[in-house]
Amino acid sequence: MSRRPRPLTEHDQAEWAAYAQRVTPMPGRSKPPPPEPAALPAPILQPAHPVQPHRAPTRPSPALGIGYQPGGLDNSSWNRFRSGKLPAVRTLDLHGRTAQRAFHALHGFLHAAHADHVRVVEVITGRGSGETGGVIRRELPLWLNLPALRPLVLAASHPHPANPGSVRLLLRRPK
Repeated sequence: MSRRPRPLTEHDQAEWAAYAQRVTPMPGRSKPPPPEPAALPAPILQPAHPVQPHRAPTRPSPALGIGYQPGGLDNSSWNRFRSGKLPAVRTLDLHGRTAQRAFHALHGFLHAAHADHVRVVEVITGRGSGETGGVIRRELPLWLNLPALRPLVLAASHPHPANPGSVRLLLRRPK
């Protein structure tokens, strides 16, 4: 979406004229013309009835940590999820993707899974070759806490302590 340039004020026009007088044109060129006064933008029409949001705003969810039991999830459900007794219905493999493509794939994957009432998904980030892991593995917790994805995810855990390159996500039930 492009923005309209603001119309130049009288002060801006005077500044431009002063600047244009000091400019020496390149050989074979003439001095730039002064800017034309722009017409005022058309007023923005307000709708007769204000548009109401489809749902009241909710308070932000607390930050999601991988491997930490969130509030609102009972111990037995958390233990079943954390131990892998709740199987992942869908899997997303982010190996070989750039961070930007991985983020867009994760965004679409989680929204589609949530819309299809899927409860548990698995995201494979890979271990990475650095000390702290790969870029996608480091960025995943940050992505999950963004306003577009945080309302969808209830909990996150590694399916096995020895495999930090995979994360299981427990999605919230759609309302």
